[in-house]
Amino acid sequence: MRILAVDTSTMSGGLALLDDENLTAEWTLRSGNTHNRRLLKSIDSLIREAGWDLETIDAFAVASGPGSFTGLRIGMATMKVLAWVRGKAYASICSLDALALPFCFSMNPICALLDARKGEVYCALYRPDGKGGLGIEIQHSAMTPSRLAESLINKVSQPVIFCGDGWTTYHNTLRRKLGELVLEPPAFFHLIRAASIGELARRRFVKGESDDPRSSSPLYLRPSEAEINYPHLAKKSSEKPQII
Repeated sequence: MRILAVDTSTMSGGLALLDDENLTAEWTLRSGNTHNRRLLKSIDSLIREAGWDLETIDAFAVASGPGSFTGLRIGMATMKVLAWVRGKAYASICSLDALALPFCFSMNPICALLDARKGEVYCALYRPDGKGGLGIEIQHSAMTPSRLAESLINKVSQPVIFCGDGWTTYHNTLRRKLGELVLEPPAFFHLIRAASIGELARRRFVKGESDDPRSSSPLYLRPSEAEINYPHLAKKSSEKPQII
């Protein structure tokens, strides 16, 4: 099965091509430009460089969040349309799950963090099962770094691996509160890899699982600015069917 996987949930966008379990190509770029200015062009370029053709891709996978509201909508809209019009398999994958996946054979718990702005992080705590899988011990949430630290102190008794731009933003607070419970990996582990999006999607496809591109929606974890500042408009908008 050939899979095209995309991540647009943070400023670091990424694409990956997987052929069954094998990674054929991967591209990552951290940029201040919005993803809509480069996503389709990058997809076309990567497919051509790999010697593939869009017609030969069997499935599409995308990061569904949490993350940048705008970035998520760009990535999901693109991949949903590609999957739907071609009648191909589609899967949306939690950004935090993908961020934690590179540590799936670790002996330590993993805390994936994304900067949620407004003094909060999107986070989840995982426990590797020793077989390449991840069990979840703190569900995907949005909270302050201080509250997260309190939750971890009550939850773990061994050092925790922290990864993601939420860690790089709030590491001083977390180090101060958690001390020796902190393990920090090298900087490149703080980026979400599109290859991880593709691998998690592949595992679902193998089990016969997929998502409906017509109804799949982003995992925001908290209300958008429109819902907070203009609740009457958000309510009216939610009453109409939308494809993002």
